[in-house]
Order: sequence, then structure tokens, then C-alpha cells
Amino acid sequence: MSDKSRWLYLVVTAAPPVLRIQELVGTLTCEGWSVCVIATPNAASWIDLDEFAAATGCITRVHSGSPQQRESLPRAAAVLAAPMTFNSINKWAAGFSDTFALGILNEMLGTGVPIVVVPCVKAILRRHPAYGESVARLVNAGASTMDPDAVTVRADDGLATFDWPQIVAALRDVKELSGC
Repeated sequence: MSDKSRWLYLVVTAAPPVLRIQELVGTLTCEGWSVCVIATPNAASWIDLDEFAAATGCITRVHSGSPQQRESLPRAAAVLAAPMTFNSINKWAAGFSDTFALGILNEMLGTGVPIVVVPCVKAILRRHPAYGESVARLVNAGASTMDPDAVTVRADDGLATFDWPQIVAALRDVKELSGC
């Protein structure tokens, strides 16, 4: 792993913007962040974790390591959870840790480390009562959420992606507020 001190946990779930997550990692690196990618099992099947490990200098994780595993994640200065699905947001808010990614998010929520959440959730699902309650619970616990309508765009292939510069700007604001 690199000796850089501003580590960002990038927690990704299986939503279309994860297919272009390498663009975000490049931008974050240019912004001075060292990035650790932590993926849900479904998201991991959509991206090349070895490529991210090579590009970031940090191990990538889908599952927790064994107690004998010596390589651990560096201490995070911030967390970016993007993209976050309806399912993952609701599980996280309910305290489920059935994936390594959700376990990390649950642990980080209580540390005071800044967390920016970028949902990738269809408008119809955002009207579900569980979703609003889950987002409110996460915000009340200290996470910052972005409006999916403000950051979601359609790529040339028709798939949803994110306005990465807008997300990086929000993270920059959080970084400045936290003194990172």
C-alpha cells in the first residue's frame, strides 16, 4: 500500500454507474486522495478489482480477510458510498452487515469520519416508505446524501452514470470541513 495519508474508502454497489467507476478513481487520485475500493459481491462481478488494486496501490475488498491475513485497510479520512442501491441503503440504515461493504459502512457511521452517499435509485423506488426513512436515519447518524436527480446522467450507451465532477466537489467540501 502507498504511504499517502488521505485515504478514501470508495464503497460501491451493483448499479450502472459502477461500470464507469475508474473515471472517478482517476479524478479522486488527482484530487489528492488515496483510494481503497470496497465492493459488494454483485458489484465485484461487474468490475475488475485487480485493476483497481494496481491503480490505487491499495487492496480491494469484497470479503473480510481471515484473522491470519496481515494486510488490512488503511485508516480512512473519508468514505464515499457511490453508487448506492435501494437495497444497500435500506440494509445499511437497518444495521445489516451481511456483506463486507455494509459492515464497513456500519462501522464508519459511528466514527465521525465524513461519509458522502450517492444513491442510484429509481424515482419510483424513492417513493417507497422504507427508502425515505432509511435516508433520514443515515443523515441523522451523520452521513451526507446527494440528490440522485442532480447527479445522475445518461451515458451514450443509455445507462445511468454519475456527474463525477459534482460528486468530487461535494467530497472536496466535506474534506475541507473535516480538516483532511
